[in-house]
Amino acid sequence: MGRPRPAARLARGPRRHRGSRAAAAVTGRLEPGRRYAAGRQLARLADVTAVFVANDDMAIGALHAFADAGRTVPGDVSVVGYDDIPAAAPLFPPLTTVRQNLTALADRAVDTLIALIEGRPAAAGPAGRAVELTVRASTGPAPDRDPAHPRP
Repeated sequence: MGRPRPAARLARGPRRHRGSRAAAAVTGRLEPGRRYAAGRQLARLADVTAVFVANDDMAIGALHAFADAGRTVPGDVSVVGYDDIPAAAPLFPPLTTVRQNLTALADRAVDTLIALIEGRPAAAGPAGRAVELTVRASTGPAPDRDPAHPRP
């Protein structure tokens, strides 16, 4: 047996991504029981204005953690999940999420398998419309952090 692993670990760096001043990532095991702990780590960072979460279960934990920390979604922070599980739409606020087109992914996998069995090259590139962003109420514009330079 090894030593117990933390539920999540916070990594920060000076990377710039479309206007962000810093990038933060919570890493660790993505078990549903640990989703709230990971969200709490992000909720403690005042400069975090948006999170893209690995799955909708983790995003639900982040929504609860931000609410418990007194941060509003989407007023203070935007939250985006991944998978579009049935529970994503009736949440408050309804969760913006990325839906996987499993039919397109399966079609590509079968076409690739058949091509390889027949000795033909497999198609290159991503499967058509493999993912789709489903925008709901958990995302919005980033809050103004600099009162000297308000947004137009």
